[in-house]
Amino acid sequence: MLQRLFPPLLLLILLCVPRVLAQGLPELGDVSAAAITPADERRLGESIMLEIRRDPGYLDDAEVADYVNSLGGRLTARSDAFRQEFEFFVMRDPQINAFALPGGFIGINSGLLLAAQSESEVAGVVGHEVAHVTQRHIARMIGQQGQNQLLSIAALAVAILAARSNSQIGEAAVVFGQAGIVQSQLNFTRDNEREADRIGLQLLEGAGLDPRGMAVFFERLQRATRIYEGGAPSYLRTHPLTFERIADIQNRIENLPYRQIPDSLDFQLIRAKLRAETGTPRDAVAFFETSFTERKFLSETASRYGLVASLIRARDFPRAQKEIAPLRKTPSPIIENLACQLAVAAGDSANAVKCYQDARRAYPASRALFYGHAEELMRARQPAAVLQMIDSQLRTQPSDSRLYRLQAQAYAAQGNRLQQHRAQGEAYFRSGQLGAAVEQMQIALKTGEGDFYQLSAIEARLRELRRMQLEQERKR
Repeated sequence: MLQRLFPPLLLLILLCVPRVLAQGLPELGDVSAAAITPADERRLGESIMLEIRRDPGYLDDAEVADYVNSLGGRLTARSDAFRQEFEFFVMRDPQINAFALPGGFIGINSGLLLAAQSESEVAGVVGHEVAHVTQRHIARMIGQQGQNQLLSIAALAVAILAARSNSQIGEAAVVFGQAGIVQSQLNFTRDNEREADRIGLQLLEGAGLDPRGMAVFFERLQRATRIYEGGAPSYLRTHPLTFERIADIQNRIENLPYRQIPDSLDFQLIRAKLRAETGTPRDAVAFFETSFTERKFLSETASRYGLVASLIRARDFPRAQKEIAPLRKTPSPIIENLACQLAVAAGDSANAVKCYQDARRAYPASRALFYGHAEELMRARQPAAVLQMIDSQLRTQPSDSRLYRLQAQAYAAQGNRLQQHRAQGEAYFRSGQLGAAVEQMQIALKTGEGDFYQLSAIEARLRELRRMQLEQERKR
């Protein structure tokens, strides 16, 4: 019955929120006192993120992730109110929405990135979400609701995270009698919304972005309310917006000096990338052809990038080759990665490998180029070269689970089962899946491979992981 009513993410929140808080809440001395420790917030957020990363809507794209984390980093670098680790991620979802999770995880829907007309508009929304975290609004909400309202906290989290026009969420809320409680909590958060507006504006200004972007974007959303099914865009349903809030934002920015802040090229390219992946390949090509014909684009370079990406999807490689030539005159790792992807899609392995080699020399910090290069070498049956690359990369990115997944694939291609399962275990560990990591280490020991030193190292790692697993279970 529960499985029919609830998607996996909802079930996870219903189960993990009580476990995290079951240790007991401290007495509240004032409204800002923490009902849940920062460590517990982070643990809860990581639990939710495990499910989000498994969701088909989670956008596991290095370029998109690096862009939103770079933008978020500009904002959080100016926040000294609360020392907090942040992670920004994108959901492939056309609805205009963003949300903050416990522990500094902030999600942004692709629909919001496409609807924004400037980088400062996106930054205004992201800054607002950052403020929800730095001001500990989630912890304060839990404290004021108390342990008897844990289900309503879960319902609110699901309403923000998983609804996305999913009628199951509405049905579940009715079954548990949560509809009224969710609404009351949305009402409760309106004071938090005003505080997040104020802090977000400060973050925007401190990061050198245009604070007016927040007001402009909120005004556009409010004007668009009539055309959205349900009465308002998702962001307005989860972040109630009033004329008073907009007026307050406008009053705060009224006396600020006007500065014209140009958008970064990365912002425009990422938007074009997302748009090129929307709809059918034919529709995507037609969209960018029309933008060129009617000169309706914010950036000609980005529009051409979107056209090439769409042509690759449509497998029109000759035309894509023609269009990418002028595009590569603009220096950018994102553009170079697209050129390499074109060679891969066209089946030109030799040129693809050379393209990645040249591009990585020019842009050694690009994760997307590294992953693309490694994957192409795997297709070219060069696992030894991949392992050499990964060993070097792990020195600077030891927490990158994707590197360990690639390492596991390379060892598997060599028939080295012991190292394959060890690497896969490390990948699971770095993605928060301790149980799966323990299982992989156990499989590695049972392969009958490896020398004394390798087996001793894996046995020591297995003991360490088991200790972590027991400690995690005790805290629950």
